[in-house]
Amino acid sequence: MKTPERWDVEDEAFWSSTGKKIANRNLWISIPNLLCGFAVWLYWGMLAKFIQRIHFADTSLFNFTFMNDGQPYEGDAYRALLFTLPAAAGLAGATLRIPNSFMIAICGGRNVKFMTTLLLLLPALGAGFALQNPDTPFYLFVLLASLSGVGGGAFASSMSNISFFYPKRMQGLTLGLNAGLGNAGVSVMQFLLPWIITFGAFGNLGGDPYEIVEKGATQSLWIQNAALVWIPILAVFAILAYAGMNNLPQHRCGATPVAVGKYLWLTLLGYVGAAVGIVLLIAPWGGFPVLLKIFVILVIAVLLTLGAMRYLTPRETKENLIGQFSIFRNKHNWVMTWLYTMTFGSFIGYANAFPKLIDDVFGVVRVGPGGEALANGITNPNAPMSARYIWIGAGVGALIRPLGGWLSDKLGGARVTQWDTVVMIGATIGAGYFVSQASQSATPEQYFMPFLLLFILLFAATGIGNGSTFRMIPIIFSKEHAGPVLGWTSAIAAYGAYLIPKIFATQIKAGTPERALYGFALYYLSCLAVNWWFYARKGAEVPC
Repeated sequence: MKTPERWDVEDEAFWSSTGKKIANRNLWISIPNLLCGFAVWLYWGMLAKFIQRIHFADTSLFNFTFMNDGQPYEGDAYRALLFTLPAAAGLAGATLRIPNSFMIAICGGRNVKFMTTLLLLLPALGAGFALQNPDTPFYLFVLLASLSGVGGGAFASSMSNISFFYPKRMQGLTLGLNAGLGNAGVSVMQFLLPWIITFGAFGNLGGDPYEIVEKGATQSLWIQNAALVWIPILAVFAILAYAGMNNLPQHRCGATPVAVGKYLWLTLLGYVGAAVGIVLLIAPWGGFPVLLKIFVILVIAVLLTLGAMRYLTPRETKENLIGQFSIFRNKHNWVMTWLYTMTFGSFIGYANAFPKLIDDVFGVVRVGPGGEALANGITNPNAPMSARYIWIGAGVGALIRPLGGWLSDKLGGARVTQWDTVVMIGATIGAGYFVSQASQSATPEQYFMPFLLLFILLFAATGIGNGSTFRMIPIIFSKEHAGPVLGWTSAIAAYGAYLIPKIFATQIKAGTPERALYGFALYYLSCLAVNWWFYARKGAEVPC
């Protein structure tokens, strides 16, 4: 599509005659592309769940010895290892959001969306073939999970891009639609994959099924279909992005080949930080505290990526970046990063960990009928059918997000965020309580339904909070800074997709998964105080 010669959506005449039609077309092409990005980025939580299911049905399959002196993993150690896959994808996706935060002004919206969807074909195709071989080395799965991070990075550029297309008065709803329906890719994926792996959807290309015995019945599972199914979908939406979206005159992206070159270079720089972070993630640190290690890796990945962008880009790109980097001198950029991490970071982190968390808490019996501890636990014969439920939480959180933006347009973002945080604190503590009870019970399934309902409430609260905090940003910041701030806050918040699975992994290995949830509740309490002080109280510095 041709770049418009003029773009001024705050001019009502221009908006009515020209801008509205172009903006709506870009929004409705952006949404399915972002949905696919989320799906491919976050499907590693589901793939880990499928791999684990097959392994525990037949321990000769996917019997990894990675970084374990050639010895296979058992019980909770195996469960903790598989959390590495969604964590690696989460770390890569969050780190790639950093260059994506500044990419639109440099590469153009159409170019970025097209290239992002195109690159996602690589991990989808790679995982589709790797999953056909149960002897595939674990490090190859880690590499493919890292490549899927392109889909996670896309959120920052997508939201920054759409913010340029609409006037301020409409950004609460439109950003909510782009983000909410895009986030729904997680739920769509979690609903689709348990079904698509049950039959040979791709003939000879899909390979042979895994034959496993569960509860006395033999089942055929094509887990490779969970990756292969996205290939035709991605191809269609990549073409739509290229043919139907627009770059804008405010964006100094140049000719398409030049813009694509800039995009690939910035993406490569993002992968420098991500690669270092992932190597540090899987490398042993001796007696260094595990939880502290998780956060140190995050800081290193962020600083390396920012440094590479600052010093390893061409002069023209560097000058553009330096202008956008001025957001780091504004304290409200850091305050909103803290708050948005609470909402979106929680949503994406829980969505990434939820499929396996259900199996690890309610699918394992760790206590015998007499209260005696069972080493490594045993498979719970009465475990809930998690495939029936795992998609609900992410679906509710994604679809309710526009409501958070709409309520904020009417009531104010800070007020909505304040009450939403209260709900998040209560739901998290309640979920932690039922996880604790399940871990100490010979019949953990009896605690599943209250846990599920509280977690759905928690997902809903993260969705409303996503909309309300994002609505606050265009009010707090100027038009020039709002786009980069939207991208930056979403980048740091996306590390929730890395942090939450890794924190759950450490606590599951220690036998105390409820402590992870109690820790998250303490963080939410700090956000309650920060939001009240800066934005929600009477006489606040920036009431919004």
